[in-house]
Amino acid sequence: MGLLLRLALALTCVCVSVHVYLQVARPHAPAPLPVGRPIRIGWDPENENRLEKREGRMKGRDEDSLRNRQRKVHRWHIKLQPWAKQSHSLEDEAKRFLQYITRPQVSCTSPRVSPDGAWAVCLDPKYSLTHRMQRKQCRVYSFGLGPNDRNLERYLAGSGCEVHCFDPSLKQPHQHYGEMWLHRLSVDWRDPNPAVIAQRQHTKKLATILNDFGHRQVDVLKADMESAEWKILENLILEGVLDSVGQLLLEVHLHWAGFEVAGDDPSVVRYWFSLLKELEQANFRLFHVHSDPTQPRIFLHKNVFNASSTYTFAWVNTRWMP
Repeated sequence: MGLLLRLALALTCVCVSVHVYLQVARPHAPAPLPVGRPIRIGWDPENENRLEKREGRMKGRDEDSLRNRQRKVHRWHIKLQPWAKQSHSLEDEAKRFLQYITRPQVSCTSPRVSPDGAWAVCLDPKYSLTHRMQRKQCRVYSFGLGPNDRNLERYLAGSGCEVHCFDPSLKQPHQHYGEMWLHRLSVDWRDPNPAVIAQRQHTKKLATILNDFGHRQVDVLKADMESAEWKILENLILEGVLDSVGQLLLEVHLHWAGFEVAGDDPSVVRYWFSLLKELEQANFRLFHVHSDPTQPRIFLHKNVFNASSTYTFAWVNTRWMP
């Protein structure tokens, strides 16, 4: 029994000695990688740092894109402004509205005005249009119904702009006329119902037209839509399309509420005023106002307030800087 115990102790000593020898004589292995890092053959710390920086930049761009998409989320309703006074009267609403539309908010040192004085673009060098014209990088959309004065469009086309005129009454889908493109199409506040053949291709929302044409921006948007302008403007606001527009030229009609604008007269004028305030909140500033002297002085079917039934406005997007 004593012999077996001595043999066991001797064997244990031999095993311990062999283990110690192997640990001392063996070359040092590389330090283990930090927990959580995937093991890569030929891993280079400098390359890893470059990869992490690139991934950070990509993540930043993705976050920027997400923020942009979030800003473009469509709204369902405009923000109605408070009533002019507690009385909710037509007189009070009309007075506020007419004062607002007849007072330009910014000055333009270099306006280009059409011969009849109605339409104008701002070529002030503090805004982007004149610089983009010099680089021949500007784009113009002009929407109208029937024959329209295109003096301003011809001037812009001759000054280096890519001009697209839209008229649903054209016989051909697309025509190249002089320095301008003509399209059998018009802008609307909704896309057409595909089940209605007559409407299938001739009216679309501005966002749809921009997408179909592959255009991201329009330097000048001019529209004379014969009383559809209020609902079209509402659509541009709700869908966030105004960020893509540098200058907005619009003819408005005040002799009636306009297509699909509901409510009593004070509510209609409050709605009009709210739309224009939405423009202001979107960084658009009024620089040109024209009251058409040839049109009857009628305001919502009434011969009151000494206001023309037709006005032409021009706004500049103050975020569009050189």
